[in-house]
Amino acid sequence: MNITQIKYILEVANSSSIREAATKLFISQPALSSSIKEAEEELGILLFERTNKGISLTDEGREFVTYAKKVNSQYEIMEDRYFSKDSDKERFSVSTQHYNFAIKAFTNVIKKYDPEKFIFSIHETKTKDVLEDVKAMKSEVGIISFSGANEAVIKKLIRDYGLAFSPLMVKETYIYVWENHKFAGRSEISIEELSDYPCIFFDQSDDSNFYLTEEALADYEFKKLIKSDDRATTMEIISELQGYAIGSGMLSGEDAILKGLVSIKLNEEDPLTIGYIVRKDGTLSKYGADYIEELIKYKEI
Repeated sequence: MNITQIKYILEVANSSSIREAATKLFISQPALSSSIKEAEEELGILLFERTNKGISLTDEGREFVTYAKKVNSQYEIMEDRYFSKDSDKERFSVSTQHYNFAIKAFTNVIKKYDPEKFIFSIHETKTKDVLEDVKAMKSEVGIISFSGANEAVIKKLIRDYGLAFSPLMVKETYIYVWENHKFAGRSEISIEELSDYPCIFFDQSDDSNFYLTEEALADYEFKKLIKSDDRATTMEIISELQGYAIGSGMLSGEDAILKGLVSIKLNEEDPLTIGYIVRKDGTLSKYGADYIEELIKYKEI
């Protein structure tokens, strides 16, 4: 099996049909079907179930895809570093949940060094992806948080992935509403008072990752819930539907996307512990080391 076949399998797994995957891969449907069949014969397992309604992964296929994603990720890192036209450029990458201080620290590192040639990346993404990115060396440093509801799950994954977590701060639980909301002038509020308004949660896109949510009160039964995976969309929904989001209360006036929001402390306590992760056995680049120094400037504990 070669890396091309692995890429084909991953694309089919993310598509509803062979035809759709073939179109995305710019190859013919028969060629893709043949390649998948060859891979199944070589592996001795059935990766996909084909029906007149489309194609879906088998149990063995789902397990294989888990490993295939890791292999493909590692290959892409190697390919980018050694085989691309940009192999002579400085590189540094961070993966983070939605925290403005993580972005500020990132830009400060670039300002400090200002390399002549560089490709720096910051991935604002889901909890599981932050963990996976650091584990797979896609990113040197990750920024994550956990509350009492998911602390055990997050810490177990950190151990299982061979990572180390360093706490930076513990933040009380707040809600964000638009500045014209009827509750905008309040200093404190109960979650029950918000039951008639929709809560907008960051979508982790996998029900099995429910306890990987980056918001507090992950186990609360919300009467009205909207999932969004884009911050600008979330702000629009909060504004248009008088909804609210749950967070750490950290709002930066420098962030245009957050202007118009106000924070209100929740009576229900479920503090968020926020910190950074690195690989236990990893060696940081000068950019990674300085990035952590920038993060430590925000350390409160």
